[in-house]
Amino acid sequence: MSKTLYSILVILIPFMGTSLGSFFVFFLKKNIGDSFNKVMIGFASGVMLAASVWSLIIPSVEMAKDQEVISWLPASVGLLFGVFFLIIISYLADKIRVKNNKNMNMLLFSVTLHNIPEGMAVGVCVAGAIFGINGMDFATAMLLSIGIAVQNIPEGAIISMPLKMEGKSKTRSFIYGVLSGVVEPIAAVVTILLLEVVVPMLPYLLSFAAGAMIYVVVAELVPEMHEGKKSNLGIIWLTIGFIVMMILDIALG
Repeated sequence: MSKTLYSILVILIPFMGTSLGSFFVFFLKKNIGDSFNKVMIGFASGVMLAASVWSLIIPSVEMAKDQEVISWLPASVGLLFGVFFLIIISYLADKIRVKNNKNMNMLLFSVTLHNIPEGMAVGVCVAGAIFGINGMDFATAMLLSIGIAVQNIPEGAIISMPLKMEGKSKTRSFIYGVLSGVVEPIAAVVTILLLEVVVPMLPYLLSFAAGAMIYVVVAELVPEMHEGKKSNLGIIWLTIGFIVMMILDIALG
């Protein structure tokens, strides 16, 4: 297989993971009870919290060390900017009175935002393999791509399934889930084209996405999880979601 075809495959694999997770919406029943809603919200929260730590913050710190920058600085700055950026977005959404459910909009936005640095990370590895940077090869790029794809399966599901539960059609819910992952191959290609400019910014971008996800979990999902009865069910599934994502990140990291 030529380098070009191999690069295209590596770049598209994470997007395939998101699409697969979104496809699960076609198996969702029409009537969803409050219990299932708590399960989905809790699981989504756990996945996002674990992804923020192991997929974003820890790699941010490690990249900063490789760049001989103060290890905690990019993670701290990125987290703060990510949180404040989502606060501003939430404020503007309230001002313009968005008709759709704000929580779902914020979840979709944050997961999409989180996918951008993942796509950039794949782009860095592919570019490294093409140009022989720091001994990188296509095997490493493929392993990273597969790991991100596996992690993206639950992320695609936590976008498409809640949309269906809010009354959207299965097809539309699937499309929204898929669109949240489209940014990954785009970010990968842009990173390859602008490698020298983007690489120094990656530690900040990773932690920026983490801050955005943490904001959504704390400000939007957890309060909704505690509404009504069976809030403990949401907490249990938050823990399960966190553990599942943590295992995926550690095992495939």
